[in-house]
Amino acid sequence: MKTMTVEAAERGRSPLGSHIRFLLEGPHGNMIHATVPPGMVGRACIFRTIEEYWYVLSGDGEIWRRSPDGQESVTRLIPGVCVDIPPGSAFQYRCSGSAPLVCTVTAMPPWPGDDEAVIIDGPWVPHVDPDQEGLRSVPTRA
Repeated sequence: MKTMTVEAAERGRSPLGSHIRFLLEGPHGNMIHATVPPGMVGRACIFRTIEEYWYVLSGDGEIWRRSPDGQESVTRLIPGVCVDIPPGSAFQYRCSGSAPLVCTVTAMPPWPGDDEAVIIDGPWVPHVDPDQEGLRSVPTRA
């Protein structure tokens, strides 16, 4: 059995731009706490093998998703909203409010490493913190 607090969790950066904290990990998946600063627009990508489930805790933003069959949608991300990102779906997110967008994100299976996120062109021009340029990925977790 595991217990973790957001404050004690290891910090990192996602390959798409958000500030993350590693909450829990097991053989079938992992959970992070993600913070998207005001004005940030993440890089668009497609995950090769994982699926994600997001739950919005606070803030205001949007997520664009395109399924492998070409169906597209833009969903407003506000507290209480849950979204999924099925394997092979393209997506991009942004914080559109004056406060950070904060979510928990569960990935299944656990994040496999740098090659998982294939960066693509999305509907919005990415804008990430300058100290983040050149980051490859979050570390592979054991």
